[in-house]
Amino acid sequence: MPIRWYSSGAPANDMRSSLDVGNYYPKSVVPSRSTARSNKMTTREGDKGVNQELDTAASQQQQASKAQSESDNKVDIKELIQKTLEKWIPRSADEERLKSIMISQRYKFDLEGINKSIFEPIWELLDRGGKRWRSTLVLLVAEALGKKVEDVIDLCVITEIIHNGSLIIDDIEDSSDVRRGKPCLHHMVGLDIAVNVGNMMYFLPMKVLEEKKKTLSVDTLLQCYEVYSQEMINVHLGQGLDICWHSRKLGEDHEPTVEHYLHMCANKTGALARMSVKLSAIVCGGESLQVEALGKFAESLGVAFQIQDDLLNLMEGNSEGSLAAGKGGVGEDIHEGKRTLMVIHSFTHGTVDDARRLKDILSMKTYDQVLIREAIDIMERSGSMQYAKEKAQQVLKEAWAEVDDVLPQTKAKDRLKALAHYMIERSI
Repeated sequence: MPIRWYSSGAPANDMRSSLDVGNYYPKSVVPSRSTARSNKMTTREGDKGVNQELDTAASQQQQASKAQSESDNKVDIKELIQKTLEKWIPRSADEERLKSIMISQRYKFDLEGINKSIFEPIWELLDRGGKRWRSTLVLLVAEALGKKVEDVIDLCVITEIIHNGSLIIDDIEDSSDVRRGKPCLHHMVGLDIAVNVGNMMYFLPMKVLEEKKKTLSVDTLLQCYEVYSQEMINVHLGQGLDICWHSRKLGEDHEPTVEHYLHMCANKTGALARMSVKLSAIVCGGESLQVEALGKFAESLGVAFQIQDDLLNLMEGNSEGSLAAGKGGVGEDIHEGKRTLMVIHSFTHGTVDDARRLKDILSMKTYDQVLIREAIDIMERSGSMQYAKEKAQQVLKEAWAEVDDVLPQTKAKDRLKALAHYMIERSI
């Protein structure tokens, strides 16, 4: 299945310029059949120069028509992922669909209640969109290993659903108000339903692996389950550290180091990226060296993504659809007292007075934009914003060196590198 990696309607700061596949000819530039017939009549007049020009035009027409046909058959990646999500997660389950999800069938179940408390809340969040970069990783890795998208498309569901479930829980843990431009799910459906839905989304994707029993060997399937369970442990370890630091569980004097922060990100954000890539590589029959190198690359991609996320959270002047606007406004991390890479670096590279003042502002858990702006100014003065940008680039550069050695040179490999570049250059 040919893939159009991003649609023609994608925003200018989307990945489209880096990841588009092939050329897409608008119908207006493809000569019509009537024009071609007219040209053929002209050739009969014996003008050899015109004849040659028309032969060239006819050849170009055939090539353009072929390209247009191929373009028409290509599928937008986000649309493909959306359809796959709908295949596995019903918007509204009927009895037959529910039976494929549940085991116990002894009693009559309340179908309306299950839809209201499970599937409606899930799709309330999924319909808000998302970057889908973890799913993109799944497909790019498969192509880089010489396999087809059809071989791994169902795996996209696993990390997409887990990731969105983690957002529900994360918003509750952080007492957040906004997610993707709308009220957080727990504000809409209640804390109890949101917690239950978020937790269910950690386990529901295992149905995909259960289905793979029909096509995968026992050994391959066991490797997939091991990756799934280990990365679920890792993501919670990373989240635990993040909560511990900003809630000051170890006391006001305890501060994480840069290495501590990178370790936290490698698990909190890197775990699901690592899961995406490893599952894809394993199912595609990748060699152990490829699986491990790709896993490290994906982990580093997650770290760089988190650093860029933290940077964007502090940036003013973004559009209404920007990351900061979609998550509750500029400086939400400062309100939450988060120990981001910029904060940690500023503590040790700014003046003593600036470090003390920054710590005071973080402890206030303030919404005051004047104080938030002051904290941002402190991080800028200490060079911490620039340090974070350079650190993200360094992390990715080092990880790519390993991938470069174990993957053959293909267009998919180029797109994989372009995706990494986008992660640290994006503004949304």
